[in-house]
Amino acid sequence: MLINDEIINVKGKELLFRNATEEDAQMLIDYLKVTCGETRYLVKEPEEIKFTLEQEKKFITQINNSENNLMLLGFLDGKYVGNCSLMGMATSRYKHRASMGIALYQKYTGMGIGRAMIEKLFAVANEKGFEQIELEVVADNERAIHLYKNMGFEIYGTFPNNMKYKDGTYADAYWMMKKL
Repeated sequence: MLINDEIINVKGKELLFRNATEEDAQMLIDYLKVTCGETRYLVKEPEEIKFTLEQEKKFITQINNSENNLMLLGFLDGKYVGNCSLMGMATSRYKHRASMGIALYQKYTGMGIGRAMIEKLFAVANEKGFEQIELEVVADNERAIHLYKNMGFEIYGTFPNNMKYKDGTYADAYWMMKKL
């Protein structure tokens, strides 16, 4: 889905929200490789990011042409900081539900960017008629869980051993949901 670009103020800096374009494809691949290496909270290891430039361009086009899916990029004072997504569920019995995801470069966390992105996703979800937003979060990601709870999400379940890391350890994840 395409939305209008929007600039908001975050702690005295301009935060631009815009859709991804095909020209962003390499930047997004590079971003995924970095962010997946910065934290254990994302679902892939950096070496698992093997999208080709053409595959990423096709993915961006599919998201932009979708009625119910959105990938929103964030730029703080012109620098790419991360993105968030809203993914509508396709079947008729699930049309009231959407899932969201968000990831920022670690150096941009704690600045209010994530909150602003999630607020934008709430606004878009409301416009599209979604009734609830769902997410999955690693159970020891305390900062994210604190933010999500402050924004109205509640924990509705736990996925034990949801992720297995290269070192053989596991992480549980919470299923969280917010009614809109």
